[in-house]
Amino acid sequence: MQPFKTKIRVRYHEMDPLGHVNNAVYQHYLEQAAIEHSEHCGFTLERYRELGGVYVLRRIEIEYLRPAIAGDTLEVATWVEKMRGPRAIRRYEIRRQDEEDLLVTAEATWVWINAATMRPQPIPKEMIAAFNALSSNS
Repeated sequence: MQPFKTKIRVRYHEMDPLGHVNNAVYQHYLEQAAIEHSEHCGFTLERYRELGGVYVLRRIEIEYLRPAIAGDTLEVATWVEKMRGPRAIRRYEIRRQDEEDLLVTAEATWVWINAATMRPQPIPKEMIAAFNALSSNS
């Protein structure tokens, strides 16, 4: 699947005492990129309600390679590597805008759950098709 890219400007209140982005803040950046990617594919919160489900984060692994600082504009790339059953494996890369060096890489496991029962259920076929169609059109 082709990466979806979005930009995020680092804000001063996201710094830690060492003067760079607090490690916990990166998870917010990753989640924001996933939401924007989903919306880009046509799956807004309203669409999730229609489908009767929602994604919840089950597992995330983040590798911090280089720091970012306030004022940096970051490019967050994300793509869905695999969707099977209730699980979606999503990967991420964060770089400074217009730079090649990676600052962060991550892999997350998201689980599609039924909003009424809070139990895992298979990802809707129309969602899988939409993400696959975006990939083949990119």
